[in-house]
Amino acid sequence: MNYDLVSITRQMRSHIIEMLASAGSGHPGGSLSATDIIATLYFKHMNVDPGNPLWEDRDRFVLGKGHAAPALYAALALRGFFPEEELVTLRKLGSRLQGHPDRTKVPGVDMSTGSLGQGLSVANGMALAGRMDNKGYYVYCLMGDGEIQEGQVWEAAMSASHYMLDHVIAFVDHNGLQIDGANEQVMNVMPIGKKFAAFGWNVMHVDGHDLAAIDAAITQAKKSVAKPTVIVCETVKGRGVSFMENVVDWHGVAPNAEQAQQALAELSAARRMGGYE
Repeated sequence: MNYDLVSITRQMRSHIIEMLASAGSGHPGGSLSATDIIATLYFKHMNVDPGNPLWEDRDRFVLGKGHAAPALYAALALRGFFPEEELVTLRKLGSRLQGHPDRTKVPGVDMSTGSLGQGLSVANGMALAGRMDNKGYYVYCLMGDGEIQEGQVWEAAMSASHYMLDHVIAFVDHNGLQIDGANEQVMNVMPIGKKFAAFGWNVMHVDGHDLAAIDAAITQAKKSVAKPTVIVCETVKGRGVSFMENVVDWHGVAPNAEQAQQALAELSAARRMGGYE
């Protein structure tokens, strides 16, 4: 099935704003910066079946930066794993859509995440299991740039290279900001690509909001032999909402009703004008 990725990303961003405003809490900045990456995976590359979420041959996705769950939930709903109407129950008592994804509750979630730094290790384990079971599925892992300050990420990077996990494709959402400020002020992560290359990875750099570039990078990554791939995505925190873009305060603060209305109006205008592709 062919999807209109531009339309999908616009719908995802609107859903993110709506669900966070309804919840009154959550993480807009990193959800909006990751939207284009997640959309390209779920609507262009990942082999999944919404009617059979636990299909053994499916591709896997691990959201290392689990606080960006709104972006993942929006993609899963639009892909048909659960009704879109359920999105506004985010973070509410009794809802299965909690602040971080729970694989025991939400169809399509492959790993419960939230403790930063663990995602890549899990992705490696999934890829090793696939190799042992003679499965051809790919495992995609999306990490935040603040997240890669965690030492476990680099242990996992070393392991993936050592075991030649060419079915692991990782992404770093490099928006430059984390909850306490800019990366270089908190703990400098640069140069990201050279660090992964030193650990034996195949490294690519793309504009994380250029859908065609993300698509091409994933296609190329699938051709890698005996090496895991990392795609370093240059992104904008809060992408698509003017007053959120590149503002660290929007890391973990939900918009109020007035701010949500303004954000949705901007996203609607961008849809009409063909922006934010």
